[in-house]
Amino acid sequence: QVQLVESGGGLVQAGGSLRLSCAASGSVFSINVMGWYRRAPGKQRELVAHITSSGSTSYADSVKGRFTISRDNAKNTVYLRMNSLKPEDTAVYYCNAAGNRYSSWGQGTQVTVSS
Repeated sequence: QVQLVESGGGLVQAGGSLRLSCAASGSVFSINVMGWYRRAPGKQRELVAHITSSGSTSYADSVKGRFTISRDNAKNTVYLRMNSLKPEDTAVYYCNAAGNRYSSWGQGTQVTVSS
């Protein structure tokens, strides 16, 4: 199993930027893909972006061109750089790590974008 700890959330004005971090520990060698999800008030959780062990990335249409997911294998950390933030990006952001037989979640970090 893998343990995940997120950081980097906060309050930012529309148009601003934030960078979220997700540090993984435990059986990190077993991770196939890591991703960022978010859950906005009154909405279902949605996938924001993910990155595979080979470095391939994928983004939700709503964040393409604004968000960038990256990883530092030496630090076992995945980042989500969020630029041009909008009020509709307000949500709790969760980090996820998936292996062949598990899916681990972080505790979540709040991102609030004021208009």
